[in-house]
Amino acid sequence: MGLIKELVLLPFAPVRGSAWVIEQVLHEAERIYYDPATVRAELGRLEEQLEAGEIDEEEFDRREDELLDRLDIGLRGGAAPGDGTAR
Repeated sequence: MGLIKELVLLPFAPVRGSAWVIEQVLHEAERIYYDPATVRAELGRLEEQLEAGEIDEEEFDRREDELLDRLDIGLRGGAAPGDGTAR
């Protein structure tokens, strides 16, 4: 039955392959987005923007809260702190 199923589904192989690739790209993007090292670097850049007067205190607080939420999710999700290559 497995061979027949594979033959019937063969025309859909490119679609299944594309779905797998999209899933892998999404997973990698989320891993980088929530990586604690990435978030900490963004927090540093945000502080530099505040000190340079590029953003005001209100904007800083709003964006800092978003970044701290991302950091919390990254740490709770089992992501290891590091150089952006945590799995």
